[in-house]
Amino acid sequence: MRWLAGGLLLVAIIVAGYWAFLSPYCQLFGRYPYRGASTKRVVALTFDDGPNEPYTSQILDYLDSRHIRATFFQVGSCVERYPATTRRMVTAGHVIGNHSLTHRFSSYLRPGRYEWEVHRTQEVLRRYVGRAPALARSPWLWRHPPLLRMLRAAALQPVSGVFCHALEVLQIDAAAIAREAIAKTRPGTILIFHDGFDARGGNRSQTVEAVKLTTEGLLARGFRFVTVDELLDVPAYQPDMGH
Repeated sequence: MRWLAGGLLLVAIIVAGYWAFLSPYCQLFGRYPYRGASTKRVVALTFDDGPNEPYTSQILDYLDSRHIRATFFQVGSCVERYPATTRRMVTAGHVIGNHSLTHRFSSYLRPGRYEWEVHRTQEVLRRYVGRAPALARSPWLWRHPPLLRMLRAAALQPVSGVFCHALEVLQIDAAAIAREAIAKTRPGTILIFHDGFDARGGNRSQTVEAVKLTTEGLLARGFRFVTVDELLDVPAYQPDMGH
């Protein structure tokens, strides 16, 4: 039975490690909010890993048609690929956040690399947005105390959230994604979709449709949509320091 005990211990270590370093809900290392404090029926739609055309623009077309503003955590290299899309978001009143430069897990394994990517992405976004974001989401929601301290030292508020569906990144059926997303939504939820995949782009047609189905379902349930900064009562952008 020793092997069984060893196996159970290994599973427990893996589960605990996931919870501590990757879970959307863990606050063990410091504030990394996945929801707001509001008891009203408000929800923040957020999007990771973009911009990624033509899918990001399809999402923007729909959100604009419903007069909904969302929060887009963008990858710096993707912004440089599609700068006009990011400019369109800003013009439409959407909020832009920092989601690293390359979205590679290896950036966490090289000392100082992730910090460099965060600051480089701030420069990229300042160039195309006109201001530097005050919101950041680390790829895969990876966190530990030094990382969170670094973000706060850079005047960035870490933002977690609730994944719309565990398999959304694999582009399963849009209706299944939407059903799960609606079921998970509570007053104050920060809901995570992916308009890109890592920094590689890819087909996100099921996400586009799921966003529409989810939004319409939540509207029918009396929810209204806000941006993350509004939900958390924090700044969306850093003060203009003369740049």
